[in-house]
Amino acid sequence: MLWALLLPLLQPVVAETGIDAWLRYARVPNCGKLRHEVPGRIVALNNSEASPVYTAGQELALGFAGILDKDVQVSDTSSAKHHGSHGHSGTLMVGTVDQFADASMDVDLDDDELIADGYHISISGSDVHIIGENDRGALYGAFNYLNALAQGNVPSESYTSNPDAPIRWVNHWDNLQDGGTHGSVERGYGGESIFYWDGSVREDLSRVPQYARLLASVGINGAIVNNVNANESMVEPYIVQGLQRVADLMRPYGVQIGMSLNFATPELLGVLDTYDPLNQSVIDFWNQRTDMIYEHIPDLAGYLIKASSEGQPGPLAINRTLAEGANLFAKALQPHGGITMFRAFVYDSTSLNETEDWRADRANAAVEFFDGLDGKFDDNVVIQIKYGPIDFQVREPASPLFAHLKNTPSAIELQVTQEYLGQQDHVMYFADLWKSVLDFDLRVDGEQSLVKDIIAGRRFNQPLGGYAAVSGIGLNQTWLGSHLAMSNLYLYGQMAWNPDVSSAGVIEDWTRLTFGFNQDVIDTVREISLEAWPTYENYTGNLGIQTLTDILNAHYGPNPASQDGNPWGQWTRADTFSIGMDRTIENGTGFAGQYPPEVAQMYDNIETTPDDLLLWFHHVPYTYVLNSGETVIQHFYNAHYAGSENAQTFPERWQALQGKMDQQQWSETMHKFVYQAGHSIVWRDAINNFYYNLSDIPDELGRVGHHPYRIEAESMELDNYELYPVIPWNTASNKTCIVTTSNSTTGTASTTLSDVKTGTYDVAVNYFDQAIGHAQWTLSIDDTVVGKWVGDSDVTLSHAPVLYIDGQTAIRITFNGVDIKKGATLKIVGVADGQEPAPIDYVSIFPPGEVD
Repeated sequence: MLWALLLPLLQPVVAETGIDAWLRYARVPNCGKLRHEVPGRIVALNNSEASPVYTAGQELALGFAGILDKDVQVSDTSSAKHHGSHGHSGTLMVGTVDQFADASMDVDLDDDELIADGYHISISGSDVHIIGENDRGALYGAFNYLNALAQGNVPSESYTSNPDAPIRWVNHWDNLQDGGTHGSVERGYGGESIFYWDGSVREDLSRVPQYARLLASVGINGAIVNNVNANESMVEPYIVQGLQRVADLMRPYGVQIGMSLNFATPELLGVLDTYDPLNQSVIDFWNQRTDMIYEHIPDLAGYLIKASSEGQPGPLAINRTLAEGANLFAKALQPHGGITMFRAFVYDSTSLNETEDWRADRANAAVEFFDGLDGKFDDNVVIQIKYGPIDFQVREPASPLFAHLKNTPSAIELQVTQEYLGQQDHVMYFADLWKSVLDFDLRVDGEQSLVKDIIAGRRFNQPLGGYAAVSGIGLNQTWLGSHLAMSNLYLYGQMAWNPDVSSAGVIEDWTRLTFGFNQDVIDTVREISLEAWPTYENYTGNLGIQTLTDILNAHYGPNPASQDGNPWGQWTRADTFSIGMDRTIENGTGFAGQYPPEVAQMYDNIETTPDDLLLWFHHVPYTYVLNSGETVIQHFYNAHYAGSENAQTFPERWQALQGKMDQQQWSETMHKFVYQAGHSIVWRDAINNFYYNLSDIPDELGRVGHHPYRIEAESMELDNYELYPVIPWNTASNKTCIVTTSNSTTGTASTTLSDVKTGTYDVAVNYFDQAIGHAQWTLSIDDTVVGKWVGDSDVTLSHAPVLYIDGQTAIRITFNGVDIKKGATLKIVGVADGQEPAPIDYVSIFPPGEVD
């Protein structure tokens, strides 16, 4: 069988494009039985089309039609009292506690049982009452009821569900204007923005209500609709009027929109010559603009502020505190009931110099910048804190700042988009990563202080707090650029509602809703998803060293050398003898001391620091022996091989599902798995070669630097191809690849396979696919074409486009079951296109089932 990268996307008569995600409402296998177990009538206790209660009625009817093939009409408040009419097998009524009372309907519910956004589903014989504490809660209850139906279950017992925290928002890093790239999304890998185009709000906003529907179905109640690196024009009337249209489309789903603001807006707009938060003219500016915004969007959720970080303007530049900066916006929002989410992602890259200061440490920044400010923020300010102290790495300890804000509400910032973590081209399921932080006990004042209890307001008795996640969705039909990636948006909503949900249970539910009821599909998706995080961690960066990606470019491919010697602070401090950040209290950067004493003591002591965070907290020789008995360097070698080896199983396991699910979903996902399997080898070799070269310590198993199945492209006979030194050197096999002699050349590389015995083999070609052309390649053996392919991964894959020949553009195509005779001639013909010179790294010929 052919493990080709460019798999044909067979189009069934009705393809599952991914646009409906988990809300497909596909017919369930037992619909005939269930059809008679659900009510035959729906009553929505609000007939306003802007109301989430009205939406709930329409959604229930849509769900009944799709899931059960049952046509049910929706009645409104006026006929509520006649819900027991003859000819109906019960009535499903949906509304708020107050609306049930207004309709003279008794509800068996204590007044204090529900909190904001919560719901109660009452089952009494054939009647169902979905009762929300508010309109939004009623809609959430309707979606929860449909979630059960869509999985083949009819709820038979009454139950109540309340959200864990009041704030459950998504953040969108969509750019209003970004230098001419229309509709772009920073760190988004799912296509162009659904909100903006060419410096304005889109005319066509048809994807907005579709997206709001997905958010509401998992209990997400707010959406910041623009990049935290905000454009000052966001508060201009023409933009606000456009955002009013967005808000109007999201309101029926209970999703309130919010805005990111540029701190220096009044100065950047030329209205004032200052942005000092204590200046009365600045205060007046923000009061007036906020009043204007609320005239258009009366239910605006609030503002999100990124200030004094990564070159963004903020109060620190003018000698004002972060609290004074946050309170400027909070006071403007307070009369309207809005919230200021103030990001704790504050650090000054211009002051970080690891070569001059051993104690310099970006991880220290948040606690240091917020030191002394707890309790000085207004009541409607929430500090939004990334889950770890650096930046969405594959593993980080919980941010210690959560433990420092006893008198200030906080929210955890997660990411659904996979910025450092495979950019939707490597499978990732975040459940256990997020739980590793949410379930962490910070032991504040010697008492249990789980992060999830702090952000929910329980630990320090805060009325606000909760969750924010960088979404990254776009116009792609799958929203995120990958069917499987959408499990993380579903997961986020479920965990923000209840952080104690089961990692396995959520992915199983999502799989039934997205792919259907085949048990093989459910089992395979669950297994791969739960393996995804440790697999990716293994072949990228482990032992707490962070994700060893190229942080100077697209944050995608391998480049461990880029981690050090720069001002961005994601350092490894690797040298020829040792590796890791010394964050101990006495000898290191002192970061460990930012935690409460019990946690600080654990991390400060190398003996009690968990192996999976060893290099985060300690600088050790490569020969340091771990609890496993491996040395650090041997663990690196073994883990990178183990991770890549497991990634090779993903396409094999997915292959077994063909015909058991929708063909388009299967083939598009298979395409990703084949790519990931190849790219994991690139990662494995780039990291292992780098540290082998740096430490000069060989792999005990003799794998690193030893690839007997490979034929380096530069060793082949070349015609119109020439050698090219790849930078960084470790992202190419033997440091070199070949490129065509010009951008309009057809090159040929050939070799005689004198060392290959006659037999059947798998043949892999590693090449580079830059986003500056669509070069073409043809592989043949003795003039028999084995395969042809095109370098169009900038179209078929999700990750950020890259121009360079490096580990970010390295890619692999494998042909299985190729018959080869000893002495045959292998030939690759590359046709340059645009500025892409058809680069080739190497060819591998290996026995079936093995990996070079």
